[in-house]
Amino acid sequence: MEVPLLDLKAQYAAIRDEIQAAVAAVFESQQFIMGPNVSALEEEIARLCGVPYAVGVASGTDALLLSLKALGVGPGDGVITVPFTFFATAGAIVNLGARPLFVDIEGSSFTMDHERLAALLEHECRFDPGSGALVHRPTGATVKAVVPVHLYGQCADMDEILELAQRYRLAVVEDACQAIGARYRDKAAGSLGDAGCFSFFPTKNLGGAGDGGMVVTSSRSLAQQVRLLRVHGSQPKYFHSVVGFNSRLDEVQAAVLRVKLKYLEEWIEARRDHAAGYGQGFDAAGLLPRIAAPVIRPHRTHTFHQYVIRTPERDRLRTYLQSRGIGTEIYYPLALHQQECFRRLGYDASAFPQARAAAEEVLALPVYPELTREQRDYVVACIADFHAGA
Repeated sequence: MEVPLLDLKAQYAAIRDEIQAAVAAVFESQQFIMGPNVSALEEEIARLCGVPYAVGVASGTDALLLSLKALGVGPGDGVITVPFTFFATAGAIVNLGARPLFVDIEGSSFTMDHERLAALLEHECRFDPGSGALVHRPTGATVKAVVPVHLYGQCADMDEILELAQRYRLAVVEDACQAIGARYRDKAAGSLGDAGCFSFFPTKNLGGAGDGGMVVTSSRSLAQQVRLLRVHGSQPKYFHSVVGFNSRLDEVQAAVLRVKLKYLEEWIEARRDHAAGYGQGFDAAGLLPRIAAPVIRPHRTHTFHQYVIRTPERDRLRTYLQSRGIGTEIYYPLALHQQECFRRLGYDASAFPQARAAAEEVLALPVYPELTREQRDYVVACIADFHAGA
């Protein structure tokens, strides 16, 4: 049996006519930039998140970059985030001339360890008596913000992170690029901090036909600043108060996303059903002592953008599953502080043990909505076969 990691063709087949009609309407209008679909999608995403403002941008990466820039992050500043995430989280920080300050993850959820965040703020930072700025003593960076990552579709420990951010006067930008539709204490991912960032990369739970992103916020001034930055800082047209970027959400992408948004809740429920089915299957097969299934932390809902298990035999298991026709992926095989381009940050390779351990053990299994029960049971059976012959 063939079981791909993701089957976008199956998703498209179910909504082909709606997608084609929406795209055709855009071509008939010939309004490709900042058209009515972009405005309508912004309103719909804002409503989904329970916030008054949403701003479409060109990608999830740009959502992070423009949010941080709008909050005043620039050269010489420090931004706290985790070393176990997609590269763009730290890349956006560096591309603003700022410095990533890493704190380790919590091992069962893969999200920011708030106790380690507290330790960094308490022991490595001080308020400058002259400026009142929070300074990271080892680097001299002025700490401006913290970026918790809602990895794989589950929110970080936001109560604790928000409390620390308030105490130390830090902005909070949620990297919710993998977590649209997730909730924390009945609040939507992206709505908890100063800004929330989403990606509409095609493989996301809500994915377009190319790149796209969104910034959501409850701050009118922040939304206005992001809107300004996405169009070269131009307002009115051809008059520039700041230097911005070309980072507009494409009208075709917005049209595609508006069709898919109607199905998002249904698709997330299907992912949750598959996650529960995997857990039951692993338990019945006696696999749970050998592999660690995803843990859903208290007070949150999980959207299972990825269904990620942990096992010390990850590489051998992945090779075996590939031989049986099962697609898998490693998100992510190297912690960011170990990446060649970030070695200049000066972190020891042995730093952040939870992030390094996760990079050696995580394996994503197929969990897309169109996955059949037979395919899911086959994945479980193959994992059981692997351990039986190990």
